[in-house]
Amino acid sequence: MNKAQETVNAIRILSAEAIQKANSGHPGLPLGSAPIGYTLFADFLKFNPKNPNFDDRDRFVLSAGHGSMLQYSLLHIFGYDVTMEDIKNFRQLGSKTPGHPEYKHTPGVETTTGPLGQGIANAVGMAIAEAHLAATFNREGFPVVDHYTYALCGDGCMQEGIEYEAASLAGTLKLGKLIVFYDDNEITIEGNTDVAFTEDVAARHKAQGWQVIDVKDGNDLNAIKKAVKKAKAETTKPSLIICHTTIGYGSPLAGTHDCHGAPLGEENLAKTKENLGWTCAPFERPASVRSLARSYRVKGGKIERAWNAMFEQYAEKYPDLAAQYKDWMAGKLPDLVNNDDLWQFPKADATRGSSFTVLNKLATLVPNLIGGSADLAPSNKSNMKSREYMSADNMAGSNIHFGIREHAMAAITNGMLVHGGLRAYCATFFVFSDYMKNAMRLSAMMNIPAIYILTHDSIGVGEDGCTHEPVEQLVGLRSIPNMKVFRPCDNKETTAAWITALTTQSPTALVLTRQTLAQNETSGVNALKGGYILSDSEKATPDVLLIASGSEVELTVKAQAELKAHGVDARVVSMPCMELFEAQSARYKESVIPSKVRARVCVEAGSSYSWYKYAGLDGEIISMDTFGASAPAKQLFEKYGFTVANVVEKALKTVRK
Repeated sequence: MNKAQETVNAIRILSAEAIQKANSGHPGLPLGSAPIGYTLFADFLKFNPKNPNFDDRDRFVLSAGHGSMLQYSLLHIFGYDVTMEDIKNFRQLGSKTPGHPEYKHTPGVETTTGPLGQGIANAVGMAIAEAHLAATFNREGFPVVDHYTYALCGDGCMQEGIEYEAASLAGTLKLGKLIVFYDDNEITIEGNTDVAFTEDVAARHKAQGWQVIDVKDGNDLNAIKKAVKKAKAETTKPSLIICHTTIGYGSPLAGTHDCHGAPLGEENLAKTKENLGWTCAPFERPASVRSLARSYRVKGGKIERAWNAMFEQYAEKYPDLAAQYKDWMAGKLPDLVNNDDLWQFPKADATRGSSFTVLNKLATLVPNLIGGSADLAPSNKSNMKSREYMSADNMAGSNIHFGIREHAMAAITNGMLVHGGLRAYCATFFVFSDYMKNAMRLSAMMNIPAIYILTHDSIGVGEDGCTHEPVEQLVGLRSIPNMKVFRPCDNKETTAAWITALTTQSPTALVLTRQTLAQNETSGVNALKGGYILSDSEKATPDVLLIASGSEVELTVKAQAELKAHGVDARVVSMPCMELFEAQSARYKESVIPSKVRARVCVEAGSSYSWYKYAGLDGEIISMDTFGASAPAKQLFEKYGFTVANVVEKALKTVRK
């Protein structure tokens, strides 16, 4: 057995042993795809295992994240800080080797994958980032940004709609440095793929503008190597390398769905070792395999040092570009909070219009801002007027036509962010955030600053009707841990939303109106706290608290004035972002919403579920727990009780309890 084959089998057995020890996992993919992983890491992937964050490394994404032990075995064998003890603790609490790959948890893992199709869409985002940064910074003789993005997908990824969306955009943009391996083993959990998936994947990708390369035997290392070389030679198309593999290769369960998502069992594991000629003790490797880690650490160090030397020369010749590159990669921002211009607006506007104004000011302040809309930029008001549009012929453009691909758009945005160097946003109608939910959840899980511009909020959408009027979406996004949901009431709160989105690490959803809103002199920097006193009562202790967000804040301000005629002193609290408010000190929160004031009215044109903790036992909630209707917005707000009269009535009711 030669060294290469010995290493392939080491990857297989180590993966199967870890899964067996955990009594949980997916051995089928690692056993079948080990030759792909080995060839990529041994012969092509540019990386430094001692510095997994080396700027110009190639990116590898395991889109079929259930096969995570393949990646952990590769990382261990090729010198990353993934020890044998980590391998033995696969899927155990607190280990570096969780059930699916997790971003910033395991050295060498570039993004969180597992939900099928997310990884390939992330990879498209990484390839877009690489191409954009290269177009921005590279100069003749100085390839500062020059790396590939590789992804490994399975039959499940290819069946997901998000893969169709992402592959279509990748072909349109001619992402020649994106190379995807398709582990075509024709097996999913329910059995052979022909029960539900008989399409010609190769023909589809060709139609989408990809180069397609077929490797008939996924165990043929030379054939895989030739395929990668051919893929790298094609610079105007992304490449799909279809490797025909056998799931669970070498085991008695090979070729069946029985080895997809369960350990082989001790007896089958022993037979697998026998079939592969493996004689090492459990979790042991031959000396030739053990030496690989050391050799690739040395090789990786040389690669990084060579890049550093080149960058030093680049900095001497192009000092301004080099300084800008460093700022982009470090995520450096100017002082936004104290930039007076960001807080100034010429007129009252819908918050989607306010967002457009702020975005275009930011476009002059944050040069690495990049993003676009799912074919709704004129409605979302999400384009940067001073910037060019990205295209296959102009990858330096920073406005992106994502096309009508909401799910892929969000995951591609995640990919651009985890790549590094860019501040990315995407936009669509708020109701279509449902299409994006899984990718939004992952941006929160990865703790990356994705910015989601979500316009046409609530029944203010009007005549488009209930299909386009968000009701439950606010509470849905608020329920995602680590997601900030900002629903501003005016221009200045919209500025606060954008500043929050850019200066905090986790993702932010900007929920914006179609209709013009009244402006408040007292709004502004206080909105950065998520909730604040917009208009205070005359008494030290108010009779009633009126708490609202977004377009309904205007109702509470008007109701406050009317309540005075009834002898009731009200405090108006604007609550644009519950998550930020909850992050404030207990003392601050008590100063805004005093616990002793039990008379409260909460107002929001969305689901009531978010508001019970603020309404308390004696409070009232004016909300919307039904779908809307098709009519002018003003009529709808009246129909569903979003009126000053109703706020006053509910306030008087709570005061008299």
